[in-house]
Amino acid sequence: MFQYEFMQNALLAGSAIACMCGVVGVFVIARKVGLLAHVFSDIGFSGGAFAVYMGWNPLTGLLLFTTLASLAIGGLGAKVYRRDTAISVVLSISLGLGLLFLSLSTKLATAMFSLLFGSIVGVSSTQVWLLLGLSAAVLLLVVAGCRVLAFDSFDPAGAEAAGLPTKAISVVFILLMSVAVGEAMQVVGALLVFTLMTIPAAIARNVTRSIAGMMVCSAVVSVLGVWFGLTLSFYTNIPVSFYIAATEGVLYFASLALQGVRQRIQFRATTSSIPERSSAS
Repeated sequence: MFQYEFMQNALLAGSAIACMCGVVGVFVIARKVGLLAHVFSDIGFSGGAFAVYMGWNPLTGLLLFTTLASLAIGGLGAKVYRRDTAISVVLSISLGLGLLFLSLSTKLATAMFSLLFGSIVGVSSTQVWLLLGLSAAVLLLVVAGCRVLAFDSFDPAGAEAAGLPTKAISVVFILLMSVAVGEAMQVVGALLVFTLMTIPAAIARNVTRSIAGMMVCSAVVSVLGVWFGLTLSFYTNIPVSFYIAATEGVLYFASLALQGVRQRIQFRATTSSIPERSSAS
């Protein structure tokens, strides 16, 4: 399958997007904003409908709408977890606009199907370079601000007490997250976008407690899911997004089982040491 250009493009773009989503997802899970990924996918769907109606590249509309929405949501609320009203307002307006663009054209069926379920095998060479550049930019920004972002994500009370600009950090993170969601829609579509944004990071959290370890593990699991999905889809002609979601789901339950076994071993080790301590005392 590697001799086909569309598969080469899909593997390159999918790997870059998966790696980016895996890293960003660690902070999505820590900040408990997984639902926001789904909101951005709905908003991105409206942006894609707008771009297709205007004759633009759908990715342009996805990024335009999700970026504007992230700035609006980030600017309207002081804290991520207090932004329910802002999210509802922005989502309602975006979905209304999406419905408007859908009603204005009758030539959107194929494009809308791709936006809903992903179209990674339809990515062109030009789009690959664009997706690689965007993914690299997001990853560089996350790595550059990793220390501050990790402090604010895993210990928000401590970050606020330390005088960090938590509101600005939240706005920047939501902006990065919106770009990641817009790109991820190219792989798994709007309906399954949080597959890459949340499940690999949840698996990583079950496997390790180190933040750096979680970022690496989440990125690896995310990329493996995309590779398995593309390979199985190539040989069975079943949608890629199904295999990606199924692979990540199986790995998540395997990580839960591993976590349970590890906790039982630790519990037995702790309980077995109690008599020894008692006899020693």
